[in-house]
Amino acid sequence: MPALGMAQETGKVLRWLKAEGDEVAKGEPLMEVETDKVTVEIEAPTDGLLAGLRAAEGADVPVGEAVAVILAPGEALPENGSSPAPEQPPATAAPVAAATVEVPRPDARRRLASPKARRLAAEQGIDLDALGEGSGPGGAVVAADILSSAPAPAATAQGGSQPLSRIWSIMAERTAQSWASAPHFYLLREVDAGRLSSWRSVARDRLGRDVSVTDLLVRATAAALARHPQANAAWDDGSIRLNDEVNVGIAVAVEDGLVVPVVHGADRLGLGEIAARREDVVSRAREGALRPDDIERGTFTISNLGMYGVDAFNAVVNAPQAAILAVGRIVERVVPVDGSPGVRPMMALTLSCDHRVIDGARAAQFLSELAALIEEPAGLAD
Repeated sequence: MPALGMAQETGKVLRWLKAEGDEVAKGEPLMEVETDKVTVEIEAPTDGLLAGLRAAEGADVPVGEAVAVILAPGEALPENGSSPAPEQPPATAAPVAAATVEVPRPDARRRLASPKARRLAAEQGIDLDALGEGSGPGGAVVAADILSSAPAPAATAQGGSQPLSRIWSIMAERTAQSWASAPHFYLLREVDAGRLSSWRSVARDRLGRDVSVTDLLVRATAAALARHPQANAAWDDGSIRLNDEVNVGIAVAVEDGLVVPVVHGADRLGLGEIAARREDVVSRAREGALRPDDIERGTFTISNLGMYGVDAFNAVVNAPQAAILAVGRIVERVVPVDGSPGVRPMMALTLSCDHRVIDGARAAQFLSELAALIEEPAGLAD
């Protein structure tokens, strides 16, 4: 079982894509594995014959534990199933050991589908081959196709319980740990978003692509973090670690809970690059197709609920990061403008901080820098 994340202890075998006795080629998809954050296809590390499958679909396996053996020509599986041994002359694989798990043989031609779509189809008893062309790249079936084809679920009886997904369970555990261990404090700042909206319109025309408010916030936040390293730090087992990269995570709501894909090196990227990266990772997050690197090495997080009509909220710090920025909607308010009442598009920013890593004064300086860049982003409009 491979390690797909720094804090990962186990991986769940969702689906075997090859069966006992199949020939496999290096780089060919072998199985689908789910961790607390991502679902990925694991490729065969070498050519050979797949044998000795030890983990059934649905099993949680500790990282580093063997789940199967790939036999080279001339090798056979020992009776104890431990490791292959050369055999002369070459012969067919020995009988599978007692620990071997029976796995149904996949179809010879696999339907193009995302890992999440395959999992949903299996859970809901939907035949992928019976579906029409999917809405994903190259006609691939994606999760949205499965959800739209599934019958409406029956209403849950009042007082009933809802089973938790793996992602939701881990999210609940980690937010509880962060809330209990990190001394939170909050800074609230209202900013004039008029120039931000203008910047978005100009960027759309210039780049010829959609640019979201979140893209602009990632760009401005990355610049402010580069100038205020204490806000880009982390709590590291009793000490403060100043990160040498500015990697901005974006909180994304998915069906199973919450994931935070990361825009790496955001302070070095132009707005178009940030928009492309955000569109890519958010799309794959919602399809359950994030890669391990997509969620690693985040140094700061943005959670934007403005699209849901939320004015302001307090977010829980994404430990071990120093802070998380909660963003509300842009709404017209009456505010002082040059000494007189005026209507301006305003946006609330709430900075949640871990007081072990950053104090109030430094957090306020960072938030002030960020507010200034949002209200006058001319220097960032690349």
